[in-house]
Amino acid sequence: MKKRQVISTVLTAAMVASMGLTASAATDVAATDLAYTGELEIMHYSTSEESEGNGGSDGFRTVLAAWQEAHPDITLNENVLANAEYKTQIATLAAAGDLPDVFLLQGMNTKAWAEQGLIMDLTDTIAASPYYADYDQAYFTPFKSGDSVYGYPVLTGGTCTVVIYDKAMWAEAGFDAFPTTWEDVEKAAEYFSEQGIDTVAFGNGGQWQANSDFLSTLGNRYTGPEWFQSLCDKSGAAFTDEKFVAALAETQRLFAETNIFNEDFNAVTNEDAREYYISGDAAAFIGGNWDESYIWATLKEADEEKFNNIGFAPLPQPADATEAPTSQNIGLGYAVAFNANLADDPDKLAAAIDLAQELTGPAFASYVAENYALGGLTKVADVDLSSFDQITQDFYNYSYVDTEKCEIYDSYINGAVWGVLNTDLQSLMNGEMTPEEVAANAQAAYEENY
Repeated sequence: MKKRQVISTVLTAAMVASMGLTASAATDVAATDLAYTGELEIMHYSTSEESEGNGGSDGFRTVLAAWQEAHPDITLNENVLANAEYKTQIATLAAAGDLPDVFLLQGMNTKAWAEQGLIMDLTDTIAASPYYADYDQAYFTPFKSGDSVYGYPVLTGGTCTVVIYDKAMWAEAGFDAFPTTWEDVEKAAEYFSEQGIDTVAFGNGGQWQANSDFLSTLGNRYTGPEWFQSLCDKSGAAFTDEKFVAALAETQRLFAETNIFNEDFNAVTNEDAREYYISGDAAAFIGGNWDESYIWATLKEADEEKFNNIGFAPLPQPADATEAPTSQNIGLGYAVAFNANLADDPDKLAAAIDLAQELTGPAFASYVAENYALGGLTKVADVDLSSFDQITQDFYNYSYVDTEKCEIYDSYINGAVWGVLNTDLQSLMNGEMTPEEVAANAQAAYEENY
């Protein structure tokens, strides 16, 4: 396994400065007179490390700090954990009925935690927000149970599936752009293998990456969006449906039967895999917008030539797939949510509402749009891309303009289902389980837990 490179504070400062800002750039929150003067707890995963090169986390931390400064009589107690640890800890707290005042809710936990009375129904609160008219309503879908909404979608709306490739390396292999079919990627793999280079780097060591960064998009190529919506609505679709089994079969073929990917794809994380691309040991990488931000920042500082050769492409289309050849999954996977017990303290609740509105409102949206060319819950009119470098402009167009959007699987349903599928996907990709077995196990978990 290759060691992950560490981004220094100097690198982050250089990245932000290159966008016409300074590392200390801040933003203003609305001046709200709040009656509450006690403590308010918030749990999230925007660590200082995660915010380096990650526009959503940087914006979140920046607005959080601005809100605290604007409300000095409120003690904001932050519990900040790394992403994987956060998911484990928040689930443990939910099971104990001891959620923080304010926290980040994954869409897949919404229905269960709402039914258990753990989280507050925010339908009327959100509708009364002064920013409501500018909210992108589509982002609320994962955080609904029936007609009720349980969170303010937070962070940035970025893709979970993008192919990042080195244009020069692919030109040497005989391709003017990244191939649109897996057949051509396999042809390129013959060339790259001769050079001792992995064709595409991928990391599924955390088990979620195969689902979020690959299958959600590849599956849509076979099923179309109606199938997944039916699965979420429990209106007839099943994991054992032939078209989804076909998506699993293609996933297995690509990872277990071709030499496209690095051999250790199930052992390394996406952070490790993107280092293979950065170092030139892989000609492409598949990951999410957070990976793109890291790669952008690292190469901008360390390798200008490789930086200028960054290209973006959707997943290639399988030969037997008939849906949406340019689709990529994008959304807001988390929302700011409240412990239901906050209803017992109206002043404290009002403070939490104000905080949530600022973390997802124009203060956040303007910051990430102007600094990173990213979008969140609140729309920003007329984003001016002219001040950004060409790579940033290209990624903005890939994310928001040139591709067709589909859903991120694990923003919906629940963790019990995805826990089974994600574990089995590793076995599938290693060739140790059949697509039919994986589908049957996922369906059994779905029927038992959803």
